[in-house]
Amino acid sequence: MPLLNSITTPYAEAFLQLSEAAGDTTEVVDQARQLLALWNESPELQEAMASPVLEIEAKKTAITRMFSDQVSPTFLNLLKLLADRQRVGYLDAVLERFLELYRDQNQIALATVTSAEALSDDQLARITEQVKAVAGTDKVEINTAVDPALIGGFVLKVGSKVIDASLSGQVRRLGLALAKVS
Repeated sequence: MPLLNSITTPYAEAFLQLSEAAGDTTEVVDQARQLLALWNESPELQEAMASPVLEIEAKKTAITRMFSDQVSPTFLNLLKLLADRQRVGYLDAVLERFLELYRDQNQIALATVTSAEALSDDQLARITEQVKAVAGTDKVEINTAVDPALIGGFVLKVGSKVIDASLSGQVRRLGLALAKVS
């Protein structure tokens, strides 16, 4: 087990158990996704929370002020515990591990769709059906991303499976085929 997982897994497992005991797992999962997005979009927040200069009590006060109205009491306790143990810098890894454990427990497949342009609702619905077929389950969670370098089409990743239906992928495969011919 990598070092980061050995740090984050106990927090994530305990957090999942506590949210289940409180009966607010679905709510906490949504809050975890929202807080993870905020964390990833705010390098300033990451730096402040990971800073050894900022005292633990100051971090806990900041966490309470920022998130007490945004997250459940269970979630707020996790944030304060991470601050107490000087692990709040690992918040993103703890939340990602928590979401991974939740998906595993509920047999939810995670897929990532990267497209050249933002997908319409209809396109996303069709891709969701493909993901269900590839994953072999009706429970799927899809993360979307936009990468103009794909030129057109999309790249779908479900577990270790990758379906490259992008124009850049087709061009690359055509170039490899031409290189073999010459």
